[in-house]
Amino acid sequence: MIIDLTHTIMEGMPVYPGDEETRLEHSRQFGKDGYNNHQLSINMHAGTHIDGPMHLLDVVKYISEISAESFVGEGVLLDVSGAAAVDYRDEYEEVIKQSQIVILYTGHGEQYGRPEYFTDYPVLTADFVQLLIRKKIKMVGLDTPSPDHYPFESHKSLFRNQIFIIENLNNVNRLLGVKAFEIIALPLRIQADSSMARVIARVLE
Repeated sequence: MIIDLTHTIMEGMPVYPGDEETRLEHSRQFGKDGYNNHQLSINMHAGTHIDGPMHLLDVVKYISEISAESFVGEGVLLDVSGAAAVDYRDEYEEVIKQSQIVILYTGHGEQYGRPEYFTDYPVLTADFVQLLIRKKIKMVGLDTPSPDHYPFESHKSLFRNQIFIIENLNNVNRLLGVKAFEIIALPLRIQADSSMARVIARVLE
């Protein structure tokens, strides 16, 4: 079974405050032009996307230069719903294995499309981020717009350790109770700091 964890890209979709709006134009129409085509203008951080290190570090390494293997791996879900912050817990030492892709279910994704989605979201504590770094995970995926607030220290710590960040996940609640799954989160092969992505969970049980 495949669970799609991706928000649909569409005209006027929610974007982080200050970012450019998404424009999706039906530029050619069959009745008039004999074929259909669409023109998309989108910033790389709209909707479900993957942040690469170039986003907040002074480096020049496009997301297209990162091996596709980095975006595929065994997933593990942490149910942290209702928490104001995602903090370290002793049990995570056993739950999280090296090189996994950690998906966090905060429940905040239910606010997607509302102004408070981008302001009142749970963040990762420094202790939790250090756990992810010690475990050498591949990625952390969130049903929120960010793992932190300005000055974005969690972003930077993860990036310095080659851990990528999936933001604005959808349907994460569907992973509750799933015992084993693989995450496939492929960014575009694009010369950019980050990229929108189609993120799916392939259930293995």
